[in-house]
Amino acid sequence: MLRLPPFEYQPARSAADAVALLARYGADAMPVSGGTDLYANMKQRLFTPKILVGLRPITDLHFIAYNEVTGLTLGALATLTHVAESDVVRKYFPALAQAASVISTPQLRNAGTIGGNVCLDTRCNYYNQNLDWRKALDFCMKKDGDICRVAPGSAKCVAINSSDTAPVFQTYGARVVLHGPAGTREVDIAEFFVNDGMQAWAKRPDEVVTKIVVPPPEAGTRSAYRKLRLRNSFDFPILGVAAMATFDPAGTCRSARLVLNAVASKPMDVPDVARALVGSTFEPEAIAAAADAAFAVGRPLDNTSGTIPYRKRMVRVFAQRVLEDIAAQT
Repeated sequence: MLRLPPFEYQPARSAADAVALLARYGADAMPVSGGTDLYANMKQRLFTPKILVGLRPITDLHFIAYNEVTGLTLGALATLTHVAESDVVRKYFPALAQAASVISTPQLRNAGTIGGNVCLDTRCNYYNQNLDWRKALDFCMKKDGDICRVAPGSAKCVAINSSDTAPVFQTYGARVVLHGPAGTREVDIAEFFVNDGMQAWAKRPDEVVTKIVVPPPEAGTRSAYRKLRLRNSFDFPILGVAAMATFDPAGTCRSARLVLNAVASKPMDVPDVARALVGSTFEPEAIAAAADAAFAVGRPLDNTSGTIPYRKRMVRVFAQRVLEDIAAQT
């Protein structure tokens, strides 16, 4: 049985309190909210913090709010279950409700938070193993080594972003609100994620995510999310596809966006999808052209379950399916 390493838990009562505790303990400290990923990684000795700064007691970050001017605001500590079952999320941002509802298991969705899922550590078959396994193979650059075991010639880590909500937030044009020693700042979510498996976010170690803000949808907006995993429960995605489109009253597409995930260290926009779909009524030919555009961009590596050829083929299949889901909405 894998056991947690020793640590001290320090509860924070506010975002400012959490930032102060992180500053006090420096590299010895990490923030924790639901802990559904962090504690598992600690058992594998991927992280060994001496201090865990507990965010759960920060009561004013457990909310979900919506209005037509500012849109949706999610407190970072809203649970995944809360997000998946929220009436306003289901009504205005159905792809987000879909994505939150397929994360892990009901028990872990009750504990895991939306902020934690956005900040989910990047994953790789050579990294997410216990300490004895990694010692036997020799370490990778993401933890204790100096070489990428997936792409030995790569100068950076290619561990993948496996957050289900990240690509959905990117299609919606969300912003991440961060609080740190210098105060509060907002970052567009497309800039929040960095295409580097080791430095995957534009979040400093002394900052905490406090909110995620999603602008209100335009009239005629539809959205959907599809997740590929080997077992249709519990597993992390080996491919995620999120899409959004707006339609005029006649059913003609005015704008479209599709984002792939679990094929790189950050969610990937596919601009050619909009070129294929705008001006169409989502007829089969337009959807097929958009799926081809996604297929051209998605280049999975050998860093998660499923073979590369299978995952590559599924990029086209799941892009087509998610666009068909949107076409079927009324």
